[in-house]
Amino acid sequence: MSDKEQFEPRIAAFFCNWCTYGGADLAGVSRLQYPPNIRVVRIPCTGRMSPKFILQAFRQGADGIWVSGCHPGDCHYIAGNMYARRRFAVLKNLLEYVGLEPGRIHFSWISSAEATKFQETVIEVTNAVRALGPAKFMLKDIAPQAQREVA
Repeated sequence: MSDKEQFEPRIAAFFCNWCTYGGADLAGVSRLQYPPNIRVVRIPCTGRMSPKFILQAFRQGADGIWVSGCHPGDCHYIAGNMYARRRFAVLKNLLEYVGLEPGRIHFSWISSAEATKFQETVIEVTNAVRALGPAKFMLKDIAPQAQREVA
């Protein structure tokens, strides 16, 4: 078995409190099975999410990022999801331009009633990131810094 077959990706998932987080909760209550590779960060609205969160997640060793919020027109803050979508598209294009593989960042719209869609999307995102292998692009090498601090 090769390293790529054994690889289990670490995916940072940023979910809107009102929609996707509710969908994840419903999937759990419904006992839907999905890969355990995501680490969920619950945020009030994807429109309030800073692109720095994505960059920091990659620096901390995430292999993939998944941002998910409300469907267009369903945002509790009127247009937060639309702001997020625009901001996210620019960041994704920028990261791909500087060398990040396209399949490492995902964006979706999932409501709190779409547990099955949540399950399908988790599987899709996990398989896409798993196919790329471990992320090396933005991983911060903290070993030299830690050595300087010790010295």
